[in-house]
Amino acid sequence: MYTTIREQLPGRDKATAPSSSGRRWLPRVSPTVYFLGLVSLLTDISSEMVSSILPLYLVLGLGFSPLQFGVIDGLYHGVSALVKLAGGYSADRWRRYKEVAALGYGMSALAKIGLVAAGGAWGAIAVVIAFDRTGKGIRTAPRDALVSLSTPREDLGTAFGVHRAMDTFGALLGPIIAFSLLAFLPQRFDVLFYVSFLFALLGVLALVLFVENREPGTEPTATKPKVTLRDAGRLLREPSFRSLTVIAALLAVMTVSDGFLYLVVHQRSGLPMGVFPMLFVATALVYMILAVPAGRLADRFGRGRVLFVGYTLLVAVYVLLMLPGSGGAAELAIFLLLFGAYYAATDGVLMALASGLLPAPLRASGLALLTTGTAAARLSSSILFGALWAGVGQQPAMAVFMVGMAFSLAAAAILLRRMPAQPSAAPA
Repeated sequence: MYTTIREQLPGRDKATAPSSSGRRWLPRVSPTVYFLGLVSLLTDISSEMVSSILPLYLVLGLGFSPLQFGVIDGLYHGVSALVKLAGGYSADRWRRYKEVAALGYGMSALAKIGLVAAGGAWGAIAVVIAFDRTGKGIRTAPRDALVSLSTPREDLGTAFGVHRAMDTFGALLGPIIAFSLLAFLPQRFDVLFYVSFLFALLGVLALVLFVENREPGTEPTATKPKVTLRDAGRLLREPSFRSLTVIAALLAVMTVSDGFLYLVVHQRSGLPMGVFPMLFVATALVYMILAVPAGRLADRFGRGRVLFVGYTLLVAVYVLLMLPGSGGAAELAIFLLLFGAYYAATDGVLMALASGLLPAPLRASGLALLTTGTAAARLSSSILFGALWAGVGQQPAMAVFMVGMAFSLAAAAILLRRMPAQPSAAPA
């Protein structure tokens, strides 16, 4: 039904030659990318308002144990794995990327009201978090497919860098708003959740009003065969995409979640509780500044190389947090720089790398397969780290993950070298 990935797309991660007009210095990408960036910006204000205070709210406010927080954090990062495939496949089959994404964004908006209703009940909070992450799982692959379908292959890293920079600007503003609200209204988490809902609602409206669906390929819609589950399943038979999926899962399972890392920093530095959300702000600022440059470097020198460097920076973060002594201002600054740079070199770059390996009609399904693997790995990671912290302590838990990430990086390097080569020209 469709030509294979091997026939269409390059397997080894090499940048395509620049167009005859020369490489542009300023990022010129499709308006669709900017509108989707606006949607993500508003949505990330909403979600980061919540996630930036969630560790304090649950562990220090409601008295949850590290293991209980690990389960909640695992749900936050991993429950979307159960629905990402359905979201991506539905968007590809019906070619309704915008509508499927809107459903996911709407669910996440409603979840903010659910947090008010849940109160301090652990089970209710877990259900609301699962509902919110279900919405994220539904929307992610269709949204990223819209970004990639709007972009020539040689500019995928730049396009995802622009989108992630706008997304991260929202992640920067969210904790600032949360910090400001709690400074004026201490302990009024209900007000924070309501304001978060309003930003999420604005994001849904921006998607509905400004973003248009993009058709994969140039054939008229009526003549295109519908994508089947068998078509989507065949993606994992292709050596390049299968290798990338394994690489992403190996790295994700040894990635300590943001919430745990910030709790470790808080424990080492003795920062006041009210300053805690600003750790998210500083990380987001570094990420936002470096996202587009990292995307350009990936387009020029190889997306696999930049991805590998990004996870090497995460190992450096682990080492830093295991050094003896309490964390001072210099340690905090180095942590924030390394952690933000890690995100800039991995998040959008991974999606750009995958998009360059997937045929247009199966773009959302392929991205969903990839992110399902990483989400399931992150779920396992959060639960494992929480259990280790509760059982043997924070420092031994960090040591286990540092060694595990070193082995995962070694395996990733081998798999990246063995990814089979494919033709260098491919349609976007």
